[in-house]
Amino acid sequence: MRLTRLTTAVVEANYDWTIVRAESDEGLVGWGEGFCAPALPETIRELAPLIEGRDARHVEPLVRRLHLATAHVSGGGTVFHAISGIEAALWDLVARSLEVPLWQLFGGCFRDRVRIYADCHAGDALTSYGATLVARHLAWMGADEPPETDPEEHWAPADAGDVYTPEAYARRARSMADRGFTAIKFDLDLPLLPGEDLYARTISPAQMDRQVSLAEATVAAVAGRADIAFDLHWRYAPADALRLARSLEHLPLLWLEDPTPPQDLASVARIAERTTTPICTGENVYRLDGFVALMEHGGVDILAPDIQKVGGLADTRRIAALGDVHSRPLAPHNIAGPIGTLASAHVCASIPNFLALEWHAASVPFFDELVTLDRPVIENGYVTVPDGPGIGAELDLEVARRYARPGAPFFAEPSA
Repeated sequence: MRLTRLTTAVVEANYDWTIVRAESDEGLVGWGEGFCAPALPETIRELAPLIEGRDARHVEPLVRRLHLATAHVSGGGTVFHAISGIEAALWDLVARSLEVPLWQLFGGCFRDRVRIYADCHAGDALTSYGATLVARHLAWMGADEPPETDPEEHWAPADAGDVYTPEAYARRARSMADRGFTAIKFDLDLPLLPGEDLYARTISPAQMDRQVSLAEATVAAVAGRADIAFDLHWRYAPADALRLARSLEHLPLLWLEDPTPPQDLASVARIAERTTTPICTGENVYRLDGFVALMEHGGVDILAPDIQKVGGLADTRRIAALGDVHSRPLAPHNIAGPIGTLASAHVCASIPNFLALEWHAASVPFFDELVTLDRPVIENGYVTVPDGPGIGAELDLEVARRYARPGAPFFAEPSA
């Protein structure tokens, strides 16, 4: 089975969902998705000629060929995002050619339902970010004209009224628990308070008081119904992050995520050793070698590779095996659309040490419309793993075209 063509399209949702289409000489199509990054579609187009025309069944050798060709930019970033999307499309293509679900290629299922944790950001805010994490206005978001304000930056939002409050967090947690989610995550590092320095990595006393009150209110709101996790987005110096983690030890948190910068593996491992609050990290760690380095520093409590950027589905399974040896569960980071989410669900079903898979798109009204399942992708807080060939669903091209990035190539077409 020859790979005849690799093409992409970008759907503008809460993030850019870059979808990869792999076509074979047998007329089959496989779907993958890569984590948003500047110039990601262009990178995929640069890589495509390296493997087009080759036997698509040899997924691992083809992926190794892509890594060898880009060894001069190894270490992470857009190239890895591109390879991850391509690799997923190849696995989907191979599974479809064998007429088996993707999980069967990975040795079977440990579970037929995959638990989802809903990422709620803060309160009821609806924001869409481009590849540089600057907010944008899209037509599907409702208003006819964009608001006449400076674009919000993800790392430094304004304090939007009652969005970042204990009451808003509790209200949102209850609403997601009512939808069946048994795991929910919120941001805990935003917004900056007056006098705080974005670049200093410190937590002011007022900020820490606010963070603890947010956590207490959120946990109390859904006690006995849902587990609560919080994200810190690599904000803090080790000493401040440790003080916060210890201040939350009285709460049964699912985890505290990414407390220190992602390149500082020693610090995050040291924090995990010095607090009973579970520490989770990994979305900005690349490939198996990155997680081996993390574990050599002592590791963390929960590993969170992002399947659309870490290197692919197979590398995620290798990371899961590493975690299993060290008794660490996986909670994969996932801001993908339904294509990436379904591929991730197949991986999560196939590994023993799975905790929960992220879902970041609760506020995207067309999430389920993008794929041809006969049911919602997520029901009552779970993905029921499809039994159909490949990921078990097709991309709905008409819906994808409706929400595609204007002016960008749409698979074989010159522009959307």
